[in-house]
Amino acid sequence: MATGLSTDQAQTSNYTDKPVKILVGFSAGGTTDIISRAVANELVKIIPGSNFVVENKPGTGGDIAAAEATRTKPDGYTLLMASVGPMAINPTLKKLKHDPLTELTTIVLVTDVPNVLVVNPSTGIKNFKDFEAYVKAKGSLLNYPSTGTGTSAHLSGFMLMQRMGINATHIPYKGAEALNGLLAGQTDFMFATIPSVIGQIKAGKLTAIAVTSLKRSRSMPDIPTVQELGFKGYQAGSWFGLLAPAGTPQAIIDKINADVNKILPALEKQFVAAGADPVGGPPKVFADFIMSEYTKWKKVIEDSGAAKK
Repeated sequence: MATGLSTDQAQTSNYTDKPVKILVGFSAGGTTDIISRAVANELVKIIPGSNFVVENKPGTGGDIAAAEATRTKPDGYTLLMASVGPMAINPTLKKLKHDPLTELTTIVLVTDVPNVLVVNPSTGIKNFKDFEAYVKAKGSLLNYPSTGTGTSAHLSGFMLMQRMGINATHIPYKGAEALNGLLAGQTDFMFATIPSVIGQIKAGKLTAIAVTSLKRSRSMPDIPTVQELGFKGYQAGSWFGLLAPAGTPQAIIDKINADVNKILPALEKQFVAAGADPVGGPPKVFADFIMSEYTKWKKVIEDSGAAKK
């Protein structure tokens, strides 16, 4: 009687006998990098003899790493830790030479990272009611910073101001300079990922007003969502998930998906403390989520005037 391996077994029996590279489109020490290294460190614990290596390829809002992933052999040895920018925003915002929506395949949504609306305590704003009064009083003189045009920080602010009927001025900064401007009192409010400002919030240097997820963040359970404050369906923020080049064998996709889902409970405490909510789930759910994000942000980008010409 034959005892040969099935096709699926053959594809996965010696998988991870070579290093698996996880491309990260942002600098070391950032949220994407931290999440990627945490996942890599846990995977090597449960897969004997494996080696997951994080490789940073920063630049152009994550597009350099995404483009490289689309050009890589689809054998499972190169993965991409992607986020909302390169997958759901940049295809509308820019003229890309690659198509991440068709040239990459989903593996698993790792974490949801809501944005948080923050203000400088010097404004005297303590809650959303105060924020509304402040916004209406300043009107067209209101301004808000972001880490760049078309980023989640920019579009979150634009979307809320649009819903509130306020014509506020968006001021794009280079990366972390946006937060420094808010801390210095040069701007009025900002949407930022929770991990990037949770330290300043705890230190009393910033006041958290609302989070952009549909449900309250486990990292900041006392802070209400924008939706529960009267803006139904308002959802914005960042998320991070693993993808692979299109054509990667389904058996390998399924194995990585199962392994990541297995390690997420071990990472929950670390992630939540940093401002990220673990998610998990099957590849199809992640794929549907990306398309819904792409559709949502496409309209917001076009309304904001930031779309590619």
